[in-house]
Amino acid sequence: MSTLAELPAVSECSVAGCSYNDHSHCHAAAVTIAGSVGDAECATFIPLGTKGGLDKVLTHVGACQRGECVHNESLECTATAVRIGPGADAADCLTYEPR
Repeated sequence: MSTLAELPAVSECSVAGCSYNDHSHCHAAAVTIAGSVGDAECATFIPLGTKGGLDKVLTHVGACQRGECVHNESLECTATAVRIGPGADAADCLTYEPR
């Protein structure tokens, strides 16, 4: 991948209480997936009352630190799109699939 447009899009975010979430759409320019083995946490989640992000944006996965995910190649997400929602943490990558 070489451009932002080639990165996987965040197709849905169902996390209530995230500053970047507006009606199930993420308004961050890009998200980072972090966490630990077996748990792919959205590290971009910010539980503040102040809305953040851009008015018009198609959010992408900027970085994925879950090297054990089947969609991870050289710390880049290769999924077509990802879904973010409540899981083990308040905001997890629901597309995460361990090898």
